Amino acid sequence: MGRIPNLWYKILAVALVAYTLIYGLLIELPTDVGILDETIRNLFYHVPMWFGMMLILLAAWINSIIYLSKPMSKRAVYAYELTNVGLLMGFCGVFTGMFWAYNTWGTPWTKDPKLNGVAAGMVMYLGYLLMGYSITDKEKRDRILAVYNVFVFPLFIALIYVMPKLSQFSIHPGSGDTVNFKTYNNTNNMQTVFYPAVIGWTLLFVWIAEIRSRVALVKIQSNNEENISKHTIS
Repeated sequence: MGRIPNLWYKILAVALVAYTLIYGLLIELPTDVGILDETIRNLFYHVPMWFGMMLILLAAWINSIIYLSKPMSKRAVYAYELTNVGLLMGFCGVFTGMFWAYNTWGTPWTKDPKLNGVAAGMVMYLGYLLMGYSITDKEKRDRILAVYNVFVFPLFIALIYVMPKLSQFSIHPGSGDTVNFKTYNNTNNMQTVFYPAVIGWTLLFVWIAEIRSRVALVKIQSNNEENISKHTIS
């Protein structure tokens, strides 16, 4: 992630997000979507946030594994900043989902296995970020966060995907015995916005993670140079 200096993916991110925001509001809606009505357009914003979040958290998980096998500061930074940005995407997904739930179910939150799993998983990742702020010893912090991340990502997958699939009481689309949105796509055109939306939103947040990582690495380098300078003077 730190070695993506080219502008191509940034230009692509802006273009795809702009396409999603504009064409997502203009595209012809499928017919017979029941109470979803116009809110089905949220499929282009809510669901891609979750897809992108999982991809970014996966990248953070991989960087944590690499760090544990070969400790390097940049891998710890990538893992931490990717997790920060992945959690931001998760909150965007939660808020857009609450808006959708209110218009569909009449309440922004229900006692649904999918939603409860999301809440539990987000709390676990908040704990990861809080540990990053609370542990002052950098090497100790990086090791603890890497180990924590290695375990928390599979648990998160189980909470938001595996358990809701096994439940027979979920009303969330695609969970339990509920239908997914392919059932409503009788115009066969929603994928022309959905897939570009997934790519665009993901690349946009990767861009944010790259900027945060570069800033963090510059701070680390500056601190190291300052420490060397102090030792030299003394």
